[in-house]
Amino acid sequence: MTTAAITAAIAVPASAADHRPHRQAVEISSVQYDSPGWDNRSNRSLNAEWVEITNNTRHGVNLDGWTLSDEDGHTYTFDHYRLAGRSTVRVHTGTGLDTRRDVYQNRRTYVWDNNSDTATLRNDHRRLVDSDSWGHRGHHGHHHR
Repeated sequence: MTTAAITAAIAVPASAADHRPHRQAVEISSVQYDSPGWDNRSNRSLNAEWVEITNNTRHGVNLDGWTLSDEDGHTYTFDHYRLAGRSTVRVHTGTGLDTRRDVYQNRRTYVWDNNSDTATLRNDHRRLVDSDSWGHRGHHGHHHR
């Protein structure tokens, strides 16, 4: 980064930064970590636990090799999946047939902790793309809602 760019970044007023005019290209847009109803491990219940990933750009993004993981290291890896421009994919915990809008981790147990956890999205170079935390006392996860 050039010195000029750093200065420009610092010069942005806090209020403007909070609105994030430049949304991330790909982000974790929503997490339903506690599936409604009884946590009875039925496939329906497992699939009601999901993370949504949104592509905010006009161009499709190849998510092949990207990973979605929790704090315990349970990791889902996207396989030959392309997220179209301006669209959202929902990553379900349970079993199902992957489509353009829904993909499945094919797990038999819940991944996301209802009390506190962090969903982390990394690209195929293991670089952090986005993360979303909930429930941590005194921990400021950045929620961009």
